[in-house]
Amino acid sequence: MALSARKVETAGPGRHGDGRGLFLYVKDTGARSWVLRYQVMGKRHDLGLGAYPEVSLAMARDKALQARRMIQEGEDPIAKKRQAQPKTFKDAALELIESKRPGWKNAKHAAQWTSTLEAYVFPGLGRMQVARIETADVMGVLKPIWTAKPETANRVRQRIEAVLDYASALGIRTGDNPARWRGHLDHLPPKPTKVKAVKHHPALPHAEIAEFMEDLSRRAGVAARALGFTILTAARSGETRGATWAEIDLNAKLWTVPAERMKAGKEHRIPLTPEAIACLGPKQDNAALIFGSESKPGKPISDMSMTAVLRRMGRDAITVHGFRSTFRDWAGETTGFPREVIEAALAHGIKDKAEAAYARSDLFDKRRDLMTAWSSTATRRDLGANVVALL
Repeated sequence: MALSARKVETAGPGRHGDGRGLFLYVKDTGARSWVLRYQVMGKRHDLGLGAYPEVSLAMARDKALQARRMIQEGEDPIAKKRQAQPKTFKDAALELIESKRPGWKNAKHAAQWTSTLEAYVFPGLGRMQVARIETADVMGVLKPIWTAKPETANRVRQRIEAVLDYASALGIRTGDNPARWRGHLDHLPPKPTKVKAVKHHPALPHAEIAEFMEDLSRRAGVAARALGFTILTAARSGETRGATWAEIDLNAKLWTVPAERMKAGKEHRIPLTPEAIACLGPKQDNAALIFGSESKPGKPISDMSMTAVLRRMGRDAITVHGFRSTFRDWAGETTGFPREVIEAALAHGIKDKAEAAYARSDLFDKRRDLMTAWSSTATRRDLGANVVALL
């Protein structure tokens, strides 16, 4: 039955229908508000029409009628209402992050986006209407960090550009993107490559690797084993921490890291030496993590666990990732292995497009020889010489 003015005023807590999807919602506190329930493309929506008594029964019916007309014309009242409301840069940025989150293979990306914007962008642009941001506003954010933190500044610019593109796609912004680089900002600040100082991960000199590994071998615990395995396979720490027994083929002495766990998004096969296999520990079920947390069952060891091993060893000046540089320096300076074999061992993509087009093999057999030589050097296993150059 349709509502009456008296019923609207005296109705108890709950939902009270007026017909054709119009409802009065009454809270336990007595607060009353109007909602129109409707469907678009089979999906139910609730459109708020305002609070009573500011919006009377007659006004609520009139608003509901206007909304129904929009629906009949193929428009969504809620989407229309959102477009009509000014959106701040921060609102648009957080919406974009949420929309991209399902497609990011690494959960850290959302946190990185948010922290970067909170640190460098939101203080200046966060409260501005996204439709009104201009080049001067973007440059006001970038100038303080462009030369001091060029890599960060370039990343910030790219993310501002992405947010403004998102706003344009929503129809709440028009015109060119003031954060675009080519043909616009490239005429203002110097190029990032002109001011970027390349900062390498602090690495252990390769001449000290055998001494380091001997010290590491005396350390107990999952993190120490994980560090040794990471070094002997030249892997990234995240690849090691997420490894499961299903990825290991002990008979073939092979570790296959699936594409979704690789930085390049491509499956990577890693030959395992006896020394690397010794770091794995007792064989478990396929689904089990090889280097699982001892304090949090079912979870991998933390990002800092291997770093903590380095700190306990008094190696504060190097990083876990730096051992990839140690391996690269050793292979390039002391062996005769071709560059493409070394780069393939590090799972580096080929930047030259023409060269990449002809690279069909992952050079697995040659990489097994390379990793055998690396393992023998790192563990002082005698192969007839300290370093074996196999072509």
